[in-house]
Amino acid sequence: MIRHIVALKFNPDTTESTKRSIFADLAALTPLIDGILDFQMRENVSPEDPVVHGFRDLFWFDFRDAKVRDAYLVHPQHQAVGARIVSATEGGPEGVLVLDFEV
Repeated sequence: MIRHIVALKFNPDTTESTKRSIFADLAALTPLIDGILDFQMRENVSPEDPVVHGFRDLFWFDFRDAKVRDAYLVHPQHQAVGARIVSATEGGPEGVLVLDFEV
């Protein structure tokens, strides 16, 4: 299984409504791609502000395997929501941190 974790540093002017919409669009990918096992979103509640670097929102997908992850990466709906994420984060791609690992 591949766990795909994404930490986000949203622009200060990004509304909670926009965040909820982005996360809803991500969750909507689950039934569209066979092999997505789980989707979760959370707020980073770490008190270690100096090392959090503003990455206060995160989500993750659990994929059956790397093939499913790769299908997710090129899926048109993922591409669309990814563009929305980049436009809503500080520094665009610099406001997004992606970690993939085998579980």
